[in-house]
Amino acid sequence: MSSRPFVAIIGAGPTGLGAATRMEELGHTDWALFDTCPEAGGLASSYVDDQGFTWDIGGHVLFSHYRYFDALMDRALGDAWVEHVREAWVWMRDRWIPYPFQNNIRRLPTDDLLACLDGLIDLQTAPRERPASFDQWLLNQFGQGLCDVFMFPYNFKVWAYPPATMDVGWMGERVAPVDLKRVVRNVVRGGDDVGWGPNSTFRFPLHGGTGAIWRSVAEQLPRERMRLGRRVVSVDLHARRLTLADGEQVAYDHLISTMPLDLLLGILKGGEHLAPQAPRFVHSSSHIVGVGFDGPVPDELRTKCWMYFPESTSPFYRVTVFSNYSPHNVPRPGEQWSLMAEVSESSAKPVDHARVIEDVIDGFRASRLIRDDERIVSTWHRRMEHGYPTPWLGRDDVLAPIDAELSAHGILSRGRFGAWKYEVSNQDHSVMQGVEAVGRILEGTPEYTFHGDMRDWLDPVEPAGSAGGR
Repeated sequence: MSSRPFVAIIGAGPTGLGAATRMEELGHTDWALFDTCPEAGGLASSYVDDQGFTWDIGGHVLFSHYRYFDALMDRALGDAWVEHVREAWVWMRDRWIPYPFQNNIRRLPTDDLLACLDGLIDLQTAPRERPASFDQWLLNQFGQGLCDVFMFPYNFKVWAYPPATMDVGWMGERVAPVDLKRVVRNVVRGGDDVGWGPNSTFRFPLHGGTGAIWRSVAEQLPRERMRLGRRVVSVDLHARRLTLADGEQVAYDHLISTMPLDLLLGILKGGEHLAPQAPRFVHSSSHIVGVGFDGPVPDELRTKCWMYFPESTSPFYRVTVFSNYSPHNVPRPGEQWSLMAEVSESSAKPVDHARVIEDVIDGFRASRLIRDDERIVSTWHRRMEHGYPTPWLGRDDVLAPIDAELSAHGILSRGRFGAWKYEVSNQDHSVMQGVEAVGRILEGTPEYTFHGDMRDWLDPVEPAGSAGGR
């Protein structure tokens, strides 16, 4: 291995771009990034449909745990951002309930409210055993009533797997804790509680959707090292060599792979003994359906950011008023508006691909998001096979030995599906996984984020030999 190791990167999403950016900052120019797609962004890309509406691959919002990430975002887009205060809601029982749901159950019908309160009260004296699965964790936290009314149906819709098949220990700040005294005060006083969460404020690009961020980050990297439109078809574990679809071979000293880990295991040469592990990896697929409308956004949706839908009357688990994120997400700002729905799919929750757009529009009407006569001027649909990396029961027992063996051969599998850790797969987490992987390779520093430590330890630096990068 040379004193200046050659680092190959697979994937031009946030993790791969974070890794490449960090190497440039440290003055390490012996690297190359490969991605099948001709444009950077990965799962954080954006698209413009034939009618001129902009769409993301899901309801991305940008908030951060890291100064480094904040500085990278500022460098990417400058002041071309829209700042938002989160306004999130739950639609169920034919009414709006503020998010987080568990703090605002006072808006429920009386029978549902009493069931939720009964469950919360029972928790105060019930013995609590260490939960072995996600459904048990939910019951321990929220009680039977809240779980039956909201937690179980919603989590099945979003994950596309029953909570009983999912592990525990990954939730962190993903699920708001419940405070019985706070809930009771809200019920008695008739007040709403809407401020919880790490994304109570967020920002969004003024132009180009979320993908504009990552296109800009990529444009600041040297073009000669950005090998976009080049698909890796084989990784030789022992020879440390990539093979591309056109037959080109690339030797490396270290590899940072952000491709889905189950797919990486399937293309390892010399690592065939790992391939049988791939079917154990559980994920759900995501259908993103965008619908554009003529006219102004309805008054009831004018300030809403996104909404959750736990009931079976709609196919989607979340809908974003995407035109509220930026006026330029529609071709004629002020004269048009848009909704973007997310529908999960798995073997436990099949989806009719041919009807998904029609079903989403029917769901919009059933949930009173649109009128029957609303003028639809655009529809857009994209299915992502790898949508959510599911924290299945026994996940960590599978991941740990695979990571150890890959690491021993110079491969760090990182990112949303590279690490297969949903709990550290936001955009800021993903960038920092790439940044910290480079730190481990070049400087021997720890990978805090990959191990679930949200430590804000890394100060941003300017790229070596420049005044702000390329």
